[in-house]
Amino acid sequence: MQLILLSLLSALLLAFGWFPNGFTPLLFIAFVPLLMVEHIIFQNPHKYKSLTLFTCTYFVFLLWNILTTWWIKNASLGGAVMAITCNALLMTITFLLFHNVKKRIGEKWGVLLFISFWITFEFLHHDWDLTWTWLTLGNAFAEVPNWIQWYEYTGVFAGSLWILVVNGFFFNIISKYDFSQKENFGKINRNKIAGLAALLTLPIIVSYCILAFPDNLKESVNAVIVQPNIDPYNEKFVADYEEQLQKMLKLASEKTDSATDYLIFPETALTEDIWEGQIEQSSSIHILKQFLKSYPRLKIIAGASTARIYQPNEPLSSTARKFKHQDAYYDAYNTALQLDSTNKIQVYHKSKLVPGVEKMPFPFIFKYIENLAIDMGGTTGSLGTQDERTVFVSEDEKIKAAPVICYESVYGEYVSDYVKKGASFIAIITNDGWWGDTPGYRQHLKYGRLRAIETRRYIARSANTGISCLITDTGEIQQATTWWTPAVIKTKININNKLTFYTRYGDFIARFAMYLSFVLIIYSWLLRFKIIRK
Repeated sequence: MQLILLSLLSALLLAFGWFPNGFTPLLFIAFVPLLMVEHIIFQNPHKYKSLTLFTCTYFVFLLWNILTTWWIKNASLGGAVMAITCNALLMTITFLLFHNVKKRIGEKWGVLLFISFWITFEFLHHDWDLTWTWLTLGNAFAEVPNWIQWYEYTGVFAGSLWILVVNGFFFNIISKYDFSQKENFGKINRNKIAGLAALLTLPIIVSYCILAFPDNLKESVNAVIVQPNIDPYNEKFVADYEEQLQKMLKLASEKTDSATDYLIFPETALTEDIWEGQIEQSSSIHILKQFLKSYPRLKIIAGASTARIYQPNEPLSSTARKFKHQDAYYDAYNTALQLDSTNKIQVYHKSKLVPGVEKMPFPFIFKYIENLAIDMGGTTGSLGTQDERTVFVSEDEKIKAAPVICYESVYGEYVSDYVKKGASFIAIITNDGWWGDTPGYRQHLKYGRLRAIETRRYIARSANTGISCLITDTGEIQQATTWWTPAVIKTKININNKLTFYTRYGDFIARFAMYLSFVLIIYSWLLRFKIIRK
């Protein structure tokens, strides 16, 4: 019963510490009960089997995932079950690995093992076919951006490190005392309490010091951001695409004038099937070019569904599809386009794809069942990608925009690649209507704050529905729209061309944790096979 109660407590602390409805400081103690469970089992190996730890740990992570990401079911019940159960299993495997290595190399290594293994898991989870990084611990501070302005140097993994170190510190304090005896409260070392207080407060103090000395960005561009609010289930991919586009242009006309530099539409704003080899012949492109004639300085960034036909003898990608009645192949893309007064149309293909929706994991295994991919409107099955990030360049080459499409905005190092390419602001285009009025779209919005702080770039966010807004380079959300409401925003986007430390060096904290984890695992193997002694 003790292990069950501790496990339940850990799960609830993790869930109720998560935003948008949680209390963030709870995360600083959320792992302590689970670490106590592991400690009890570690100290009593003859009483408890490995299955006990697996059961308790999986219960914790499964409940945490359910309570924080249950909203995925609104898009797909099967997808929700897979995402929640698999993510909880991967977390459990990470925790069991920490426990087993700890048994080999000794208890004094416990907290270090836990921290390095957990951050390694989060880092590796960012870059494989089953990536689902929603619950990376450092993401939780998207609710309190004033606490983590130092992300411009470290990225989110320093936030994960902060949470894990404080949990480990708490655990080390309480695991050494029997609190059933009141007199033991006085035995806690005051230096440890002072150290704990410093761990909790110093990062926040540093953050506010950074806020006190902001960069004065002098250059800006004028932008109009459109939220058309087209139902993705019952209208967007079945209604007439020209009518939808005219609806968006009507909204845009309310705020667009001769001084407007950028007009930003959401993901898959253009639902016409556009062949990239014949893009100029597209009806949607023609309509947009007609609109541009009234605004010579305007640039339009819009999401689209496009495809490209492979030429005979051209090498095929792993995502290439065969036409049903022709001996020819094509790739389909979730695309961002930029149009301006010139004849050039700039193209970017979304490349961080949603597993099970836009990408069939491990195509060398599952290529022939990709038709089972979840249908959320538009193109299904594995989409094509591109190897390099693309930035959209203005006619005079002074302004470069990063076209970040939906799910890509959850990945810090990925977004920083646009900035390395010269992006002076970020345009996040998304379609958050799949999840309904749930915490999902609010969480997605606030993850954009983290990218703004990491790169010190303003973000113009256009959502089909959900929340469209401007996010400043300190993570402040301005002019936010409301759920399920057509809206248009007129704003100024400040321009920055400086590279932050994080943009230059990426996730160095996570890489260090990964290398340390590998060293500790090798050390444990050497001990196990008695090649060396403790």
